[in-house]
Amino acid sequence: MEKYISSFFIQVSTDNLTIYLLEAILSHLALSCALLLATLTAVRWYIRDSYKVDGFSQKHVFITGCDSGFGNLLARQLDGKGFHVMAACLTEKGAADLTTAASPRLKTLMLNVTDSASIRRAVEFVSKEVGERGLWGLVNNAGRSVPIGPTDWMQLEDFTKVLDVNLIGVIEVTLQFLPLLKKAHGRVVNTASILGRLSLTGGGYCLSKWGVEAFSDSLRRDMQHFGIKVSIIEPGFFKTGVTSLDLIEADQRRLWTRLPQDVKDSYGDTYLDDYVKAQGFSMGILCSPDISKVTRCMEHALTARFPRTRYGAGWDAKFFWIPLSYLPSFVSDFVINALLPLPKDKRHV
Repeated sequence: MEKYISSFFIQVSTDNLTIYLLEAILSHLALSCALLLATLTAVRWYIRDSYKVDGFSQKHVFITGCDSGFGNLLARQLDGKGFHVMAACLTEKGAADLTTAASPRLKTLMLNVTDSASIRRAVEFVSKEVGERGLWGLVNNAGRSVPIGPTDWMQLEDFTKVLDVNLIGVIEVTLQFLPLLKKAHGRVVNTASILGRLSLTGGGYCLSKWGVEAFSDSLRRDMQHFGIKVSIIEPGFFKTGVTSLDLIEADQRRLWTRLPQDVKDSYGDTYLDDYVKAQGFSMGILCSPDISKVTRCMEHALTARFPRTRYGAGWDAKFFWIPLSYLPSFVSDFVINALLPLPKDKRHV
């Protein structure tokens, strides 16, 4: 009897061990298959992402905001690759400096994106350059940042100054150039920002970039039927004219000076200095000098056979701001509030 019971328990133990081993093998097999599938997907995406269009020397690209920063570097970058670049500048000096730095193939022209007549003149210039070939690429890069600051420091015209350049200008330029883009089944590359995902400050800048995101999404869906591809560039913080602390701080002091006394009192006498100091500290840490991280994204959107819909440019955008934008609002509110000082008359609710 004891021998029978012992044999029974040995058999049960053996069966349990067999089941355990089978489960372990199957679970590891499933994990291995999942990892293999993920690896193959990543490799396929990388290979597909690396395919380029050909005939760079036959393609024309029009770029706005080429006096400095992203637009200036992109114009020189594409010129070096053989593209026919038409670089729009706001100032004569910006155009002259770029002409000196590029090949004779690159053409410059003056453009104010808030002036409809100036945009029409640019369309006429580009039409003569591209002929029946059409326009391969439109890069909407022109922009401004100031005024930015707390919302109750603003007046309506402070919003419109920025929206007219960063959003309405983008829309009007795009609408005017669409017939030329349709001819070439070309590309539209719109410069937004991580501030088009997270509103870090008051003023028109964040509003304009949210608008660029929405406009680009609707444009992409509408134009895909005509062979036009639309990409959005979402840079993090970079050292350009838009993020110039001297410019931003001078404008914020202008805003503070015109505030009614009761509004100043609600913030406290030292608030402006505290705000400027905190802003300078944050920008000093966040702003990258390597703007080629952004122009490489722009170039890929123009040269890839399968351009991406969105490009996060910069490590802060990819690994901090964009992930933060997906978290609950109370988390992003806490993080953003931690970057700036509190007003004197804050209310705990």
